[in-house]
This record gives sequence, C-alpha cells and structure tokens, in this order.
Amino acid sequence: MSNELVDDYDVVDVLAQLTDYCAELLDISAAGLLLADGRGVLHLAASTSDRMHHLEMFQLQRDEGPCLDCFHDGQRVLVPDLAEAEERWPQFSAAAGRAGFRSVHALPMRLTGNVLGALGLFGDQPGALDADDLALAQALLHVASVAIVNDRSATDRATVNSQLQKALTSRITVEQAKGVIAYAGDLSMDDAFAVLRRYARDHGIKLSVTASRVVDRDLKYELLIQHARAAAVLP
Repeated sequence: MSNELVDDYDVVDVLAQLTDYCAELLDISAAGLLLADGRGVLHLAASTSDRMHHLEMFQLQRDEGPCLDCFHDGQRVLVPDLAEAEERWPQFSAAAGRAGFRSVHALPMRLTGNVLGALGLFGDQPGALDADDLALAQALLHVASVAIVNDRSATDRATVNSQLQKALTSRITVEQAKGVIAYAGDLSMDDAFAVLRRYARDHGIKLSVTASRVVDRDLKYELLIQHARAAAVLP
C-alpha cells in the first residue's frame, strides 16, 4: 500500500485498499474504517462489503459498538467471541450476529497524538488475532493515516481536521456514484464499486474524480459498465 503514496494518490482509494488488504492478509472476513470529522463525530470511510457497510452504519446510528469505544478511549478493543459482549453492546452484538459475524477487533487510527478514527476487523468465526496480525493491521493503519493528512509532520489539529473532512467529502461522492451505477445497471453496491474503481485505475483517473464526473453526469455510467464487462469485472 505504501507504493501508492509515491505518486499523486487518491485518499479514498487508499482507505478502500486498507480495508481490502486487511481482509486479504489477516485472519478475518471483513473490515470497516470509521473516521472522525472536526467535531469528533465518526463517519464510515471505507468497508470491504455491503454486509460490513450496513453493520458499521448500524453501529454509528445506535451509538454503540467496539469501534466507537476504541475511538473514544484510544485503545484496542479485542473481542474473540461476540457472544460474550451481549451485555456490553446488546444492539450491536445482535446485529453483528445476524450479519454472520462472531468476532471483532477494533484498532485506533492515530497520528501525532491525534486519534483520527478506528478500524474494525470482523471474523465469521470466534477467535483471537495473533500478535503478528495485529501489528500488520496497525502498520497499515499508520500508512493510511499519513495518506489522509498528507504530511508526516502535521501537528496542527485544524490541518488534520481539514484533511479528514476532505477525505470524508470525497467518500460521500464515491457513495453517490456507486448508487448511480448500481441503480442504472441493476448491480449490487459491491459490484458498482468494482466498476467505478476499475474504470478509474485503467484510465489513470483518481477514484474521487471519476466518482464526481459520474455524479455530475460528465461521465456516463454506461461507459463504466461496458468497460467493466470488457475487463471481465462483470459477467
């Protein structure tokens, strides 16, 4: 993932890669990243699937869950068996169980003493993550935090907040574009994101710029879908 930061990069794409890499490299099945705005309110920044997206949104709406505790306390929250957390997070635990998740581990995203958000790592089976997996996840988080702020030496909170807001605004645009593509092409949101990302990468355009062009109707969704089918992203 660090290779993406050598040239001009898209923060939204970097955050999406963070969750994807976690799901691919760690002993988990899904991941979701929450980022805080300037008021300290958390928002969903990236997730590996619709299933993860809905659960993270549920966590935010109910103001209850491991990622919220992790962000507010600035400490890891490790729950190898969600069945044992029913008293701590009754609504979240029930929703996670319905979604098929049986374990969760939340890690804080920090930079220069600031807690920027929290990463949730979810498993379909009960079980703890080993020290190597936790260390790798934390390292990926650090790379992503640097990508957001775009300056390793940034210590001013206003600067950090500005960069966070920029990332969150770009994420909203990507979600809108996914919705347009999903509705128009009768696709799932996961497939719509794959279509959007593939077109952006193959044409050397930032993901957020591609999304903005779709939302503004400067780029027709049909072109993206045709490209995805030609690239075998869609059947």
